[in-house]
Amino acid sequence: MRNSLDELKQGLKLLKLEWQEDLAQYKKKFLHTSVADKKKEGITWHPILLKKTKIGMGERLIIEVERTDTQYPSSFSSGKSVTFFSTQDGYHSPEFRVNGVVNQAKKDTLTVTLQADEVPDWMDSGRLGVDLLFDEASYREMESALKKVMAAEHPQVLRFRDLVYGELRPQFKPAPQLTLPNLNYSQVLACQKVEEAQDFAVIHGPPGTGKTTTLLAAIERAVSGNQRVLVCAPSNAAVDLLVEKLVDRGIVTLRIGHPARVEEKILNQTLDAKIALHESYRDLRKLRKETESYLQLAKQYKRNFGPEERAQRKLMYQEVSRIREAAEHLEEYIRSDVFQRTQVFASTLVGAGSHALKGMQFDLVCIDEAAQGLEAATWIPILKAKRVVFAGDHCQLPPTIKSFEAAHQGLATTLFEKVIQRHSSAAQLLQVQYRMPEVIMGFSNSQFYEGKLEAAANTLSHPFGGEEAILEWVDTAGSGYTEQAEAESLSTFNPEEAQFACQYLNDTILRIGYGLFKEKGWTIGLIAPYSAQVRRLRHLIFDTYAFPNLKAFSDLITIDTVDGFQGQERDLMLISLTRSNERGEIGFLSDKRRMNVALTRAKRKLILVGDSGTLAQHEFFDALLRYVEEKGSYRSVWEFL
Repeated sequence: MRNSLDELKQGLKLLKLEWQEDLAQYKKKFLHTSVADKKKEGITWHPILLKKTKIGMGERLIIEVERTDTQYPSSFSSGKSVTFFSTQDGYHSPEFRVNGVVNQAKKDTLTVTLQADEVPDWMDSGRLGVDLLFDEASYREMESALKKVMAAEHPQVLRFRDLVYGELRPQFKPAPQLTLPNLNYSQVLACQKVEEAQDFAVIHGPPGTGKTTTLLAAIERAVSGNQRVLVCAPSNAAVDLLVEKLVDRGIVTLRIGHPARVEEKILNQTLDAKIALHESYRDLRKLRKETESYLQLAKQYKRNFGPEERAQRKLMYQEVSRIREAAEHLEEYIRSDVFQRTQVFASTLVGAGSHALKGMQFDLVCIDEAAQGLEAATWIPILKAKRVVFAGDHCQLPPTIKSFEAAHQGLATTLFEKVIQRHSSAAQLLQVQYRMPEVIMGFSNSQFYEGKLEAAANTLSHPFGGEEAILEWVDTAGSGYTEQAEAESLSTFNPEEAQFACQYLNDTILRIGYGLFKEKGWTIGLIAPYSAQVRRLRHLIFDTYAFPNLKAFSDLITIDTVDGFQGQERDLMLISLTRSNERGEIGFLSDKRRMNVALTRAKRKLILVGDSGTLAQHEFFDALLRYVEEKGSYRSVWEFL
């Protein structure tokens, strides 16, 4: 018992370290910082204009604001908590602030659900601004979950604790052989494993192997057996994708979480929306309107009135209480009815601690992208489970950790990783890969998956055809292309390499055929490991006229960091590796899992542009360069200068 408790205590200590670091970074950006400096950090917009107000789902107040000073970066994104303020004289105290949650963030506009019944008057006074808020609630939820696992008051929680930390072995009970015609043999084996699992099973899904498809098939099986299912993922975007696919399959799904944090296309699956669409909702609205009417009448009586008026007002307030109680009962009935009809509940890991799910137990809890969830967050839905399915790939991106010390001491190691390492018998590797041809897949296959993956027959038709190579490394060694550090962010960029990468991409598209790209809607991705290089590439392609041909393809081109491409694919992918120095320093390019993501996004062609002199001093890139040379895909930049 001591081992599992020690591990949990260590986990709690590391979570608190991360909490402190996250808060410290927030305070450093916010406290004793001028509005001008916060704008430079991208954590404040000021001034902003109030453009629109409307009432959304669940009678929630939604506003749209626009910033007029557009030169600064922005850290605002959907789901983040924000607070509005005014710099107008007389409005500086805390009472003149109102909080909200971001529904949608564009470059210069925000749509926000306001935590108020009406827009405060001071928001019309001018000199309005908005700040990002620190999210303490998530840390509290994670801390609470770890403490519950440590206490293990419920026998099921104690069993999961002993299983996860290796003190018990997972149990499997033979089940009839499954026949699932739409799945391949390894996907069927994964569903079989889920079917037979008495406590937990693991679906290990490398890039392009149909992990989500397999998980959905397992969920469908559980639903057809009248099991109550909860599906979770670390991010709102991943949950929304699952909900969309479940609804497409005709499964009645309820998305738990603040509507502001939910993609617009699945808003109808939220609790607010389902209550509003319920056949009894009209009666509820009628009761609410009656309450308002009686309150208005009661307020008409002034202080100086006689016994008759006093009695009349008392009767009105009694009527208000009676109607309110009836409305509460009706709302409770509607909510209960929505829950009864629901086959699958869906939330983020932290959202599984929502008040809406309080006291609920689930026959099956499915955790997608489990290798990206913090251990403490992953426990939140497990506490509600009879059986658990983890789906993910620990050979791709780990969770984002702000504290270097916490990551170094083990916070970056997820529950998924611990389970798959300690109980390999509980895991099924998905082996058939549908995204990329063998030559693109080959290096990652040998480095990360013991050569067990096979490219599906459909990938044979993926390449662009003709003489076009599927894989290329254009080596910039000796060209004089040198990395630099951006003054403000200290992020690395390489201006000459960026220029060459854009030119080479331009020439490649021209060679394959501009018309074909447009006609077939083939997508193009540019990855750079550093945000400064991403900014450089975006500037060259979208902001200047240096490459008018590429600008014409802007709707087909995505430029982002590796993290921005997790879970995505593009027909043509170019990676600007950026690092070029005499010291052989490559920073976080040495994170092999991050590189695995970058190397496995391309469907038809993968181009690497980088300096072998710097990169090949490291074992991983040396092996990658040798692989490219074996495939006859090595080129030198000197061929093109």
